[in-house]
Amino acid sequence: MLREFTCIICPNGCEIQAELSGETIASITGAACPRGEAYVRQELTDPRRNIATSVLVEGGILPLASVRLTAPIPKKMIFQAMEEIKKIRLQAPVKAGTVVIYSLLGQEADVIVTKDIPKA
Repeated sequence: MLREFTCIICPNGCEIQAELSGETIASITGAACPRGEAYVRQELTDPRRNIATSVLVEGGILPLASVRLTAPIPKKMIFQAMEEIKKIRLQAPVKAGTVVIYSLLGQEADVIVTKDIPKA
């Protein structure tokens, strides 16, 4: 079976084809660099995604603070991860870089604040 991917690792956006023989990767073609091939291999064997969202802040000049993960997590865990992130309630002031969840769902990814929110 032939699967096609557009690489998102760099601005080249290579069109990459992966030939599969059952569960085995028979060949990968079209990648202009090794990172494109690595991207497709990961997409086929262990797809991962990053999350950027926001959490509630009480007593701040803004009601929400943006957060993101420090590393991608397995794609199949995205909805479970969002359920955990939705539980977060912060008190202003909030500083960018603050870790609000360590090792989200046992993964090597923390949830960190990306925007300062001063007190109102």
